[in-house]
Amino acid sequence: MGEVLADTMKAAMLYGVRDLRIEDVPVPSIGSGEVLVRIRAATTCGTDLKIFQRGYVNRVIKLPTVFGHEWAGEIVDLDPELSWLKKGMRIRAGNSAPCFRCRMCEKGKFNLCEDMIWLWGAYAEYIKVPARMVAVNLQPIPPHVSYEEAALTEPLACVLHGVEEAGIRLGDTVAIIGAGPIGLLHLLTIKRLGVEKALIIDLVDERLDFAQLLGADETINSGREDAVERVKALTGGLGADVVIEAVGSPFTWEQALKMVRNGGTVLEFGGCPPGTEIKVNAEKLHYGEVTVKGTFHTTPLHFRKALRLIASKTIDVKPLITRKMRLNQLKEAFELLATSKKEIKIAIIP
Repeated sequence: MGEVLADTMKAAMLYGVRDLRIEDVPVPSIGSGEVLVRIRAATTCGTDLKIFQRGYVNRVIKLPTVFGHEWAGEIVDLDPELSWLKKGMRIRAGNSAPCFRCRMCEKGKFNLCEDMIWLWGAYAEYIKVPARMVAVNLQPIPPHVSYEEAALTEPLACVLHGVEEAGIRLGDTVAIIGAGPIGLLHLLTIKRLGVEKALIIDLVDERLDFAQLLGADETINSGREDAVERVKALTGGLGADVVIEAVGSPFTWEQALKMVRNGGTVLEFGGCPPGTEIKVNAEKLHYGEVTVKGTFHTTPLHFRKALRLIASKTIDVKPLITRKMRLNQLKEAFELLATSKKEIKIAIIP
């Protein structure tokens, strides 16, 4: 397979809460329909931070594991039958691929596929892309798009799915709770949809200042003022047409329900810990005809849309990459994400 592939792969291994190690593991060998990719950039994600902080595990992640799932790279080996691909091609691939056969897929809910396959392990030098994912969720990267930008296809795809489900329309006022990477991607997306006002709420002034640079019409520090009352004041007492929760906290899930107008929509986007329950005002829900939606993950179509939007600069994700660090600095990178007020996305370069 060549000298490069004969080397061992350096990978970030997670064995338990905050037990993060760099170890050598074998380079994956490919089979029918598969490709082997050399990672050129893998960006950090809130889910990865949860793993680092508390050993967060769900149906996707089993410990110990190589983790990381937002990535881009170049093909170094592939099944010869994949005639549309070639060695050296710059590509990114989704971290999931639906089966298109199960009951959820039959209903068009590809993100809820009952037989979804997942791809984890981007904090490494190499990653193997399984055949189903190659077939339905792998895209070539245009020459003018950097690996770091292409890696952000995954979170943007999730945001596109959420925004479409929320039914945001031209002229809406939208409040976003959370000025982290996901909140800011929502901001960039809704501004392109022609919302009248984009309000963004956070506890950190540095992030709110950054949100303003990216186009937020109003910023609200919820540590210093009542965010619900401020949103109502900015909307003539009605509340926002759409509220997007991008934190993943029971408090902010409930807060979102208090700042939406009658007839409006709440998108509970941020994932809370398993077993979380919230209180809902039944009067608001019933007599106010409020729609509450949750969205999970995304679909192959949204991955393709996201990469096209990045490539066209319709949504410019480059400003979100606030730092680049090497793979052997991964632990330091996550400590920065947990403590720094300025870091948004860190690109990990093997």
